[in-house]
Amino acid sequence: MTLFEIESLTYRFNRITALDGLSMTIPAGTRIGLLGANGSGKSTLLRILDGLYFAESGVVRFLGDALTEARFGDNEFAYGFRRRVGMLFQNPDAQLFNATVFDEVAFGPLQLRWSAADVRARVMDTLERLRLAHLEHRVPQRLSGGEKKRVALASVLVMDPEVLLLDEPTDALDPRSQSQLIDLLMGWADGSKSVITATHHLGILGDIADRCFVLDRGRLVADRTPADILQDEDLLDRTNLIHVHRHRHDEGHVHSHPHLHDL
Repeated sequence: MTLFEIESLTYRFNRITALDGLSMTIPAGTRIGLLGANGSGKSTLLRILDGLYFAESGVVRFLGDALTEARFGDNEFAYGFRRRVGMLFQNPDAQLFNATVFDEVAFGPLQLRWSAADVRARVMDTLERLRLAHLEHRVPQRLSGGEKKRVALASVLVMDPEVLLLDEPTDALDPRSQSQLIDLLMGWADGSKSVITATHHLGILGDIADRCFVLDRGRLVADRTPADILQDEDLLDRTNLIHVHRHRHDEGHVHSHPHLHDL
């Protein structure tokens, strides 16, 4: 079953083209990696898939329904879409606005009018899974960057969406927190759900994706498996995902090594 279908998608910020005639198909129940350097269009694409931006030209469909402003004017469609699709922003401050961590994670379930007991149980279970229970009474805005990111993710996961859109989920996380987050996402995406992750961190690619789309200046330049992408140094160099350092030894010999970008 096709989850998202994107045809000739173009989107501009003022006069700057962020996505340029982009076409791709994303099947349901898959783990997708969106790769690209800063400015490649990854974040813009995720926002369009989340119904926050809308195509200037071309079309984006979710399970056959075109994602347009008019379609989101239908409350029944909008409610169903928001229930099924959740997004983690690159900057967690864009998502955090409640007085405590508990209130932040409980906000979504309360909008669905779950019972108080159900809300409490679901929120605490989610906080435990993300190792945040000890912070439930803290003010989110006063947490560290990594803690903020995990709280923002908890506010999405508590809704148990069918589709998870992640914009640079491991940014601002220490190595242990990165590992814990990846383990959580691998367990959560059990084949019945879909995870689309925008990243430029190639080291996590094999753990988070079964299929990769590489974007460069708003265009799709590759659609392959993670292993194929990681073996193509020329592609990674051209799309600014790695850079090559050249070294000269005392005897005059020059050789080069590829290095991953940490943009």
